[in-house]
Amino acid sequence: MVYKSVVRRALFRMHGGDAERVHETTLGALAAVSPAAKLVRRAPAPGRTVFGVRFPNPVGLAAGLDKNGRALPAWGALGFGFVEVGTVTRHPQPGNPKPRLFRLRASEAIINRMGFNNDGAQALADRLARLGPLSVPLGISLGKSKVTPVEEAVEDYQVSLRALYRFGDYFAVNISSPNTPGLRSLQDRGALTELLGGLNATARELAGGAAPKPILVKIAPDLTDEAIGELLEVCAEHGVSGLIATNTTLSRDGLAYADQGLAGEAGGLSGRPLAARAREVVRFVSRQTDGALPIIGVGGIASADDAKRMLDAGASLLQVYTGFIYEGPGLVRRINRSLRG
Repeated sequence: MVYKSVVRRALFRMHGGDAERVHETTLGALAAVSPAAKLVRRAPAPGRTVFGVRFPNPVGLAAGLDKNGRALPAWGALGFGFVEVGTVTRHPQPGNPKPRLFRLRASEAIINRMGFNNDGAQALADRLARLGPLSVPLGISLGKSKVTPVEEAVEDYQVSLRALYRFGDYFAVNISSPNTPGLRSLQDRGALTELLGGLNATARELAGGAAPKPILVKIAPDLTDEAIGELLEVCAEHGVSGLIATNTTLSRDGLAYADQGLAGEAGGLSGRPLAARAREVVRFVSRQTDGALPIIGVGGIASADDAKRMLDAGASLLQVYTGFIYEGPGLVRRINRSLRG
């Protein structure tokens, strides 16, 4: 494959191997070609309607790769059926100190402790207003600002939702990143009840009598079955439209020997080592809800076979990130081609 033998090798060597600088350079290049990308016609793919939104194909770009929506038209041209931007916070923030992004090549994995570095909700809203309609549905991942105390998280999320409501086709409530202190405590019953109640009230207000736009919850793969079951009860009580399973993991299980030197880096692990656990969570959620709650399956999808196994586990839609870094744009085409067959 040209991508893996030539392009990826060159990218991984660029900037002395600094993963974050390579990411920014690549994103900048995609942003530069985005205006022309609007003219690209995508090959037909198996579309589907999930939580009331029509997706031209089930393969989406996960949050984190294009946090600030800099290259949005390009993703549809590369074959993605939807894009999730963010995670975005109410307040602009620089994120955690660098270095904070590490490639674990032998494991085809990434460890990141980015810390929700982004330009803020209002800046994203301004960019989306200038950009206009996209060719694929847009999800917007919302998170808590680091400067906001956990007890004030509800208002923090609500302000972001107000700023961005008219632009998103769905909204993901990120309460599962391991890189913002206290964030994962929002998965607890009491905190999640308060948060979803507040967001639902805001969404109903902004909908102005129409059906509110879908709100999804993104969960961690490190929760026990009991904790997931409790979370699902809260989601059901508040009419959550779907679940995103899963975020990155604090576990270092499954890493290749060659990558053990990086295992001690703080942050969330994504990529191939997460695949089995992500499928387990999707399968558990699907069984607990009798398949009634739509799930976006994400974690370790690096091939068409991985995608099929995630769908078989109960996912309605898919997202890729680390697999896209290691496999390139051809991954999206291969998955969609296999689903057409």
